[in-house]
Amino acid sequence: MHDDLVDHLTRSTPLQRGEALRVIQDVLAYFDETTEDFVRRRHRELQGQGLLNAAIFQQISADLEYRAVAPPELSLRQLRRIIYG
Repeated sequence: MHDDLVDHLTRSTPLQRGEALRVIQDVLAYFDETTEDFVRRRHRELQGQGLLNAAIFQQISADLEYRAVAPPELSLRQLRRIIYG
């Protein structure tokens, strides 16, 4: 799976084939996260940094723009509903 990408990484980095495959699998798993799971995880992380919800929701909104497959733009209310139901 993804042999061409594994080959590229082994040529362009010091990674061995098995290491390159693990990196690819980790990256794909990271971007396989649903929008809802991403929002919940980032909310927990940012709360852990001591941020308040107003700043947290602004940051999550900005973070969503950089996901591999950008989800639809979510309002602050939609973000809150993902967290609190």
